[in-house]
Amino acid sequence: MTRTDLVAVRTFLNKFDAEIAKSALDAANIDSMIKADDAGGARPGMWLSGVELLVRAEDAKRAAEILDTTARPDRGV
Repeated sequence: MTRTDLVAVRTFLNKFDAEIAKSALDAANIDSMIKADDAGGARPGMWLSGVELLVRAEDAKRAAEILDTTARPDRGV
């Protein structure tokens, strides 16, 4: 993945939530990566701009649909 063709599909308050969303995209075979300005994990409180989940531009629509679907609670219970 090159950096020039990446877009943020979601921004999270913490890396844990971003990792959960990334795993949903991984399961759908969509490559993604997490961008966090936290000094390489040494200072997790430095996420001033949020934790971004990045995907290729051409995968953004499908990724957003998957994340929207997985974020909805099951109402069929």
